[in-house]
Amino acid sequence: MIPKPHQLAPGPFSADAIRSGDPYELSNGHPILCSPTGRAGARRQGLAFEIIANDPAVEDAAIDPGISTEPGMLRAPDVAIGVPDGQGWSKDVPPLMVEYADVGQNEPDLQVKIQEFLSRGTRHIWIVRLVGPRRVEVHEPDKAMVILGLDDELSAPGFLANPVPVAALFDQNAARAATLRNLLQREGYADLDAVLAEGRSEGKSEGRSEGKAEMLLSMLEMRFGALPGPLAERVRRATDAEREQIGRRSYEVQDLAQLLPEA
Repeated sequence: MIPKPHQLAPGPFSADAIRSGDPYELSNGHPILCSPTGRAGARRQGLAFEIIANDPAVEDAAIDPGISTEPGMLRAPDVAIGVPDGQGWSKDVPPLMVEYADVGQNEPDLQVKIQEFLSRGTRHIWIVRLVGPRRVEVHEPDKAMVILGLDDELSAPGFLANPVPVAALFDQNAARAATLRNLLQREGYADLDAVLAEGRSEGKSEGRSEGKAEMLLSMLEMRFGALPGPLAERVRRATDAEREQIGRRSYEVQDLAQLLPEA
């Protein structure tokens, strides 16, 4: 059985009284002050969003969306899927949500928030703990909470195509690798090796390596956006070995200046 969330007597407020940007959530009509997010949590929310939003099975994902399934409830998960585009608060219950718990976390309210979403139909809640040992607490309906460490993976069958390494919710390099995998799969490639292998195959069949260059350019554009002309030309002029190195380094860096610093 899903435990019922602790309920205060109904409060005087409703979600339509809260404006976008107001620092409040609502629980049974009672306002809950939401302080600004600290640096650790703010940086890592973006990691979770990029991984999850680019998963091949996900169409609608959002950061800090206002969700109001009834007039006295307004909650904003750090990251959630199943939040369609539109004006105002979403009335859709997210099947998966992620919350980062940092210094100063209001723990009693967090537990109420978890139960509010589980009781309304959310299937997977990941609480990423930034204080103490790095870990994720997994909450699912009718199950005991599970704690996963940095060597584990998170899954949401039916909602995410790929598992999410716990480490990727904390570490930028791990997050980039998971995001790149998801981006490549959206384009029909299993992983970076599949892109490089296709480039090698096309290069051989045509008697040249242009195929591999174009595959690498496509992959880099998915990762970093449109490439400057001189940089694209440099990739085309590179040897096969140099392109292999560029492709693998793209997992590890944040921008093109780090990937090709002298470009």
